[in-house]
Amino acid sequence: MNIVAMAFDMAKAVGLLVEKAKKFFHSVMLLGHRCPQCHGSLVMVTEGKCRCTACHLEFDPTVQFERCLNCGGLPVLRVRRYQCEKCHSDISSKFLFDGLIFNSEYFREKVAESRHRKKEQQERVRQMLAECRSGDLALECVQLETVPGLVEALNSLTSQIYEGVEVELQDEFDLKRYETHVQSHLQPFPVSLERIPPLIEDERKDLIWRFIAVIFLDYDGIVDVWQEGQDVMVIKHEANRKRQSVLRELEEADGIEGSMGGVEAW
Repeated sequence: MNIVAMAFDMAKAVGLLVEKAKKFFHSVMLLGHRCPQCHGSLVMVTEGKCRCTACHLEFDPTVQFERCLNCGGLPVLRVRRYQCEKCHSDISSKFLFDGLIFNSEYFREKVAESRHRKKEQQERVRQMLAECRSGDLALECVQLETVPGLVEALNSLTSQIYEGVEVELQDEFDLKRYETHVQSHLQPFPVSLERIPPLIEDERKDLIWRFIAVIFLDYDGIVDVWQEGQDVMVIKHEANRKRQSVLRELEEADGIEGSMGGVEAW
């Protein structure tokens, strides 16, 4: 036996029975009453409200049809119960199936008031915090010279950092520097790239940077590059070699020596 399923089925059946009983109760209680507007028959739509089947007027049957047993006053809904508007005695409505009724307008007003109070409280707290806020703090410039030996101590702490930064900057790749270095070691005959002296201690990295510089020089037409086995050979471009020979011949004819520009006696 599935006791859980049977329990749910029983609860569902009890719910349907309650709804049928409530519907039957309301139909019996409204049987002798008519719509005050068109005298049509009435049906209950919810606790504390009925509707005319002809003109669809909705109203509270307790307020419309019942009166105070003590003074005959009109019932008034007070939050969750009916009271006489004259003697303020409680009135038990015969139209309520389970005896519970809620004044929706009352609860709507209370919720609105609660939100309004909460908003006012937040605004008061905000103003209070704004008034308690301190002004801007004015600080004087720090005078390092007022503390003897402070400047020297700070310099000693940062000197090693600057040295490390200088070393790192020296190790950065400088294309123009390497192009100039490669061109200064070229000869009229092919030279192996590995025979060009390095600029930094890391020979592997230096060889890579020399190779990059040679590639750029070859792209600009300054040198010719080719490979012979495992060696990369470099030589000045033919046009540059001819131009250098022509300049040397002109220098010798004019009596000018080399790049120093010294003049020989005629």
